[in-house]
Amino acid sequence: MIQGRMWCTQTNRSRTHSLGHFPVEMIPGIGMLTQDTLWCFSQVKGTIEIGTTEADIISTVEFNHTGELLATGDKGGRVVVFQREQESKNQVHRRGEYNVYSTFQSHEPEFDYLKSLEIEEKINKIRWLPQQNAAYFLLSTNDKTVKLWKVSERDKRPEGYNLKDEEGRLRDPATITTLRVPVLRPMDLMVEATPRRVFANAHTYHINSISVNSDYETYMSADDLRINLWNFEITNQSFNIVDIKPANMEELTEVITAAEFHPDHCNTFVYSSSKGTIRLCDMRASALCDRHTKFFEEPEDPSNRSFFSEIISSISDVKFSHSGRYIMTRDYLTVKVWDLNMENRPIETYQVHDYLRSKLCSLYENDCIFDKFECVWNGSDSVIMTGSYNNFFRMFDRNTKRDVTLEASRENSKPRAILKPRKVCVGGKRRKDEISVDSLDFSKKILHTAWHPSENIIAVAATNNLYIFQDKVN
Repeated sequence: MIQGRMWCTQTNRSRTHSLGHFPVEMIPGIGMLTQDTLWCFSQVKGTIEIGTTEADIISTVEFNHTGELLATGDKGGRVVVFQREQESKNQVHRRGEYNVYSTFQSHEPEFDYLKSLEIEEKINKIRWLPQQNAAYFLLSTNDKTVKLWKVSERDKRPEGYNLKDEEGRLRDPATITTLRVPVLRPMDLMVEATPRRVFANAHTYHINSISVNSDYETYMSADDLRINLWNFEITNQSFNIVDIKPANMEELTEVITAAEFHPDHCNTFVYSSSKGTIRLCDMRASALCDRHTKFFEEPEDPSNRSFFSEIISSISDVKFSHSGRYIMTRDYLTVKVWDLNMENRPIETYQVHDYLRSKLCSLYENDCIFDKFECVWNGSDSVIMTGSYNNFFRMFDRNTKRDVTLEASRENSKPRAILKPRKVCVGGKRRKDEISVDSLDFSKKILHTAWHPSENIIAVAATNNLYIFQDKVN
């Protein structure tokens, strides 16, 4: 029996619990973070960190809508798609592992000659489109250009052309005496990634977010000062729906940090700012959403005011809940949950690493205070996950108010090894299983995480490694 709090899920029961003001039916496999839950190591992808190159560092992680595929993007402009294997009938308790399905170069480094600026190939975001046929589609973006990729399988090849020989060279028409009907022959399975659309030349500043609309006909891309709306079929034109650029750039006081569409209402979206505010906009009100419909801001406590207040209040990520009722935001020290019907304060605030409050000066000097952590919901919106330093990541149960700190480490990479909760010691006597706040490695950080849409399977990016964990199945 492992002492301390463990976290597990009763996967074969369907339970109802209260979430906010509404009862929410628990999805089988997405349980509450109870004292019985055990998170286990499943897989790790990537090389051992010795000799890691900058291009190998993972910069985004995203499950598709079914959870069958998992995509990562890195600083080298590559996208790697993992596919989940079918579960083994002989091993009932073993769930399918994720193996490489396709790897392709999404973006290349470019140079803007007019501005004398290098454009990095780094993948900032990946977003999947719902599957409509046998192929898969995803959006990927670097700082300037969004691309729509088609990932498809091919296991047959055409043979028996009339005008070409078997090697693909054109034949002399004079030698053609009979008419042949081309046939499809079986071949080894090949997965192809082809760019179907390239959406370029619409952003002056760096793109930080892309979000697919619930109508699946449009998507938006956001940079520091503007948000553009695109149609998937039109690459040479976009509609500017938010523009916060002042006439005089010296008057600039805030920038856009993240943006996302509502999961159900195609006219509604939110965007966050570096001032810690969130604006909800309705595209039915006007073509340019320069006037927000709702404005979410928490009044600042004057007693906590410091030199770093404005920096740590900047929102690095914003996410609608699957139900569409709540908004989750991540700033440097906290995760907050907002009710769409209450603008003056969040309904829930979770301290991610409050022990760093005394370290803000050194974190400012080494630029860590500007790190942009993401946050994710589980499938039933009952648990929140976000990253921290020392390869720690945090989970918060919204119902029980319990929380846990876990670590993504190769030391715990034995198959089905149970993750032990970690605790950071701030001062005084340190216990055996605790780690001192002064011993934290700030070069190891969990910025990007993803949660399977319907199961307790999580993907955690730690530098150049992708860790996959799942809840223990008894």
